[in-house]
Amino acid sequence: MIKYFSSLLIAGTIMLAPVPAAMAQQASSSPYRTRFAVDAPITLGLGAVGGLGLYLVQQKNGLSDAGLAALSKNDVPKFDRFVAGNYSDRAQTVGDFLTYGSLVVAPGMLALNENARGHYGQILGLYLQTMATTAAAFTMTVGTVTRYRPFLYGTEGGGDRNSKISTNSFFAGHTAHTATAAFFAAKVFHDFNPDSPAEPFVWGAAALVSAAVAYSRMEAGKHFLSDNIVGYAVGATAGIVVPQLHKTAGRRGLSFIPIQGLNVNGYSYGGLLITKQL
Repeated sequence: MIKYFSSLLIAGTIMLAPVPAAMAQQASSSPYRTRFAVDAPITLGLGAVGGLGLYLVQQKNGLSDAGLAALSKNDVPKFDRFVAGNYSDRAQTVGDFLTYGSLVVAPGMLALNENARGHYGQILGLYLQTMATTAAAFTMTVGTVTRYRPFLYGTEGGGDRNSKISTNSFFAGHTAHTATAAFFAAKVFHDFNPDSPAEPFVWGAAALVSAAVAYSRMEAGKHFLSDNIVGYAVGATAGIVVPQLHKTAGRRGLSFIPIQGLNVNGYSYGGLLITKQL
């Protein structure tokens, strides 16, 4: 897993390398449009949803000793069963290191990129909104869904076995937040540095470090494979879609196209097709 983290650092070094003058001039203006009056309330609203999710998590109850004794690996879907009973403090430490490190390293790399540095305040605002999106989705899900962590199907874990957080297996928060940070950095780098030869390394590092966290969470017995797949998908989607929604290039507003034809029952219809390019 450390080699995956090293891949991210190598990609970061490539990101920081000087870009050709023509490319720098092309990316001198920001590809994003943000407005404080719009984005600040959205970010605060997402934060409020995340706070509600945390409150719901606190209302959950852990399993009693009798409930723990009644758990059986055979009740776990076959797709996930190979993870049931896993437990590793070392894997948890590695996963924590990769996750918390990525939350700082990913936006930090963008601060050192020549094209993005002049718009770093805007990038930080977008990053906060993107992370708040994932946090809201994650906390509301674990606050309303009860799924027992894989380590409960074994014998290790000590006092954590009866804690309320042992019911928070779905979905994988570490994986989701890592993927959000990593894919956000890759997406922003792409938008500020179009056609950069470093792009395959940047996107590859984002994918690998997120997968490394997912693997560590399974080894630690914190999440099943399906939990990590959902977490990965949620995080990567947020990391890419939120910046994309703020893109200025190629947004042509609304287009109106008259349409008419016959439906399957032979009746004619007419109307107006309204589209908006994101």
